[in-house]
Amino acid sequence: MFDVYITKSGKFLPNKAVSNDEMESFLGLINNSASKARKIILRKNGIVSRYYALDENSVPTHTNAELTNLAIETLYDESFRSTDVEVLSCGTSTPDNLLPSHAAMVHGLMKNKSVELNSSSGVCNAGMNSLKFGYLSVKSGNSKNAVCTGSERVSTWLLADKYEAEIVHEQSIEEHPILAFKKDFLRWMLSDGAAAFLLENKPKGKTPLKIEWMEAFSYAHELEACMYAGGDKMENGEIKPWSDFHSNEWLEQSIFAIKQDVKLLDKYILEKGAESMKAALDKNNISPNEINYFLPHVSSYYFVDKLAKSLAEKGIEIPMEKWFMNLKNVGNVGSASIFLMVEEIMNSGKLKKGDKLLLSVPESGRFSYAYAYLTVC
Repeated sequence: MFDVYITKSGKFLPNKAVSNDEMESFLGLINNSASKARKIILRKNGIVSRYYALDENSVPTHTNAELTNLAIETLYDESFRSTDVEVLSCGTSTPDNLLPSHAAMVHGLMKNKSVELNSSSGVCNAGMNSLKFGYLSVKSGNSKNAVCTGSERVSTWLLADKYEAEIVHEQSIEEHPILAFKKDFLRWMLSDGAAAFLLENKPKGKTPLKIEWMEAFSYAHELEACMYAGGDKMENGEIKPWSDFHSNEWLEQSIFAIKQDVKLLDKYILEKGAESMKAALDKNNISPNEINYFLPHVSSYYFVDKLAKSLAEKGIEIPMEKWFMNLKNVGNVGSASIFLMVEEIMNSGKLKKGDKLLLSVPESGRFSYAYAYLTVC
């Protein structure tokens, strides 16, 4: 087995930062009415700016694959070129196509050489799963390097025209013409961007990060889906897939809109997060006192104090001065968020040799959690 290091990190955030007051000018008004939930949600989530792969007329400027490739290109220099890539592992919640895979579409843009591909799907853990594939490939000696990515282009999923047919349908049958909160909620939470890591079997660069271990947990065996798209939840909690709906229902019921059951989220996301983190730390004999920087992916600052409390109840007390987040200015970029945090702290000048970093990524899809423990070399 070989040691594995994150030797480089890079990112691509499209266009200019979008403020809270500008959001609806990019995403559009549903039923020509401003969202009643927007200001409440933004006040709670604490995000003040984010990025969209859209121009001011809501026209897409980049595909997800293009965002990802542009992030990967920041890894290249005289010592590492595109033709040196051995494994390409890409994670996303919002691929451009059902088929081919996201990694294949990214590889098509790289135009380098034949490489091994992996595409990780899911929600926020898609990025951590892509990282783990690359980590295991290099660790096992299957490859000397791997490029791992997390990316999202969710903005086009959130445009007003994706919901208009449902509103018109509701009006036509004399129902109250308001977008369900479970759909409107996420329009003000999610945004676009991509980031990439170069993994190698030798430490290089200014602040290489050794991946000591990675752990992952799923509670899908006991909990129903909380965040979903391409289907709709039935009364028994099961998800009816998009292919089982008539094509006219896809628009009338906004079947492809991203939805979240906020009651389930509030009930379980922190409880299972604290439970899984304790299991990960216990398994690897890590004390909270050993952690110099805690990088938690949170969808909203609303959860920060609550997460700290839940962890403390499990004996995991990490002082707030050790928490490192960039949600406020970058936004919630799903599977790319943890990559963007690591990229920022790697280039911040804060890290010193021997520092320990704990990465924590929850996924509300059906309650999954992933962790990584890094050492600055």
